[in-house]
Amino acid sequence: MLNYLFKTRAGQFLMTGIFFTVMGFVTTDFVSQIAFYIAIFFLGYFAAQDAIVETVKSKSPNVDLLMILAALGAVVINYESEGAMLLLIFAGAEFLEAFASDKSTNAIKELMAQVPTVAQVLKPNGDVVEVGTSELVIGDIVIVSKGAQVPIDGISDRKTQINEASLTGESLPAEKEPGDAVFAGTLNEGNVFHLTVNKTSDQTIFSNIIRMVEEAQNRPSHIAKFIDRFEKKYVTGVLIAVPVFIAILYYMSDFTFEEAFYRGMVLLTVASPCALVASATPATLSAISNGAKNGVLVKGGAAMEALATMDVLYSDKTGTMTFGDFRVVDYEASVDVIKEVVFMEQQSSHPIAQAIVSKFSDLSLDAVDSREPIEEIAGFGLKKGPYRVGKPSAFTQFNDPNQYHEKSAGDYTTILVAKENEIVGYFSMSDQVRHEAVDAVKGFQEEGVEVILLTGDNEAVAKKVAIEVNITHYKAACTPEDKINAVMASQEKEQVVGMIGDGINDAPALANANIGIAMGSGTSVAMESAEVVIVKNDLMKLLYSYKLSQRLNRIIKQNIIFAVGVIIMLVVLNVLGLLDLPTGVVFHEGSTILVILNGLRLIREPK
Repeated sequence: MLNYLFKTRAGQFLMTGIFFTVMGFVTTDFVSQIAFYIAIFFLGYFAAQDAIVETVKSKSPNVDLLMILAALGAVVINYESEGAMLLLIFAGAEFLEAFASDKSTNAIKELMAQVPTVAQVLKPNGDVVEVGTSELVIGDIVIVSKGAQVPIDGISDRKTQINEASLTGESLPAEKEPGDAVFAGTLNEGNVFHLTVNKTSDQTIFSNIIRMVEEAQNRPSHIAKFIDRFEKKYVTGVLIAVPVFIAILYYMSDFTFEEAFYRGMVLLTVASPCALVASATPATLSAISNGAKNGVLVKGGAAMEALATMDVLYSDKTGTMTFGDFRVVDYEASVDVIKEVVFMEQQSSHPIAQAIVSKFSDLSLDAVDSREPIEEIAGFGLKKGPYRVGKPSAFTQFNDPNQYHEKSAGDYTTILVAKENEIVGYFSMSDQVRHEAVDAVKGFQEEGVEVILLTGDNEAVAKKVAIEVNITHYKAACTPEDKINAVMASQEKEQVVGMIGDGINDAPALANANIGIAMGSGTSVAMESAEVVIVKNDLMKLLYSYKLSQRLNRIIKQNIIFAVGVIIMLVVLNVLGLLDLPTGVVFHEGSTILVILNGLRLIREPK
């Protein structure tokens, strides 16, 4: 915090103001008065700037205006020391709020630091040139040395091992085959390889994550929006009430004008909603920063608040409850059909597609007609000319002379292949349940959140996974429409619905849920549709954020009750004539600092 205090202009003005305020108290007469004037200038500079700019811009007064008027009023009646103290504590509170925002911004800096800013580019003539990652274009060849971070998203030209812990949280390195995708910010633990750039620096997974955090900071919570609207009307009311109060004391009581004006300045100070205004935003920014540091990106304060209200959590299976690291364990199809399937699956990023491509990586695809377009049908699979690949439920009306449909009813995830109207093959794959998913499901259930599995897999696979993670309710063979219908059915019961997914077929349900949650290794469509992104594929991170959201809501409620209570107490004491300006300043601005410090507790993880 000291570093932030000295390196920012606001911090430097605050330190200067503190110096001259102290000088004002330790000196006397004219020197003391001049010191307080200088202190008021430095301490009130940014508040006055905000008061003027925001009042003109929004055409309504704000809390900064009340503080500046109160300080000027104190100067008018020769209470320069009280005016300086008022602005000193107010500027200190503003500094703490700015510090909370800066801590949240640091989450972006920490993310950006995980991606190299330069890359070693191999030119056609064999030269190796160092180029900024922002200058890389699709098609460039980048050399990634052993032990180096991958500077940009691309395709590997050979077999290697990539540590993807920064994205997926998996401690074991991922085996990459030639043609596999590698991502910026991951670590090359294998031998040197050449990477063909397939995304520019502003399109990588990490750049999307950074953009999401930046956007989150500019999306206020519902409570913050309400307080902002309330502030404008409340400040206007205070500006009307203060002169009325002064007039009542002067004309209807035996107060002198100076005494009445003094009491009016006390009212102007203690009635200001400084603490109330600071009740939500610093706490929300702290919670968003905490989540980002722990691998969960929440797109704004409203989403962070809403997490704690979740009643039911729907979850996809592949890549969410399971690793999504499929291995082909059984298949039956002619060589020509397999070639067509592999060619089609090369165009898909789905884990099942990657498993098939990896299994048949040595197969020559020269005979495949590459001119025919490949169409991806969300929730069903791929289509190319007469061939179609997808989940068994998409082929119920197809001829099945070899009873391949029966092969899809086992405990493995199976896809079928059809040519024209006849099923001509199948591929069965195994997957494993994530251990952390079991703990996360148990944690949510203990918190009273019902977890329901929605999967496109068959009944046997769905039941097997549901039993392993201890989920009571599940639905198999789901289409994207089925997932949307499940979400909407719960919403009709007035339940707050969360939905976790990682694929294109999950995006519609994510968009319709009250809280859409995407896995960071999933598709960009899923991440764009979600309010929450789990950067590291660990559902325990989501449980952590759920509990963080509960803490956030508790702290905001504490802050609001405390802030309103202090204002009411001080106003009543002033009306009764039991409060002087110095005491009012200390208690009122002190309450603002306490509220901000209470919110800043969310930056740290709970003990």
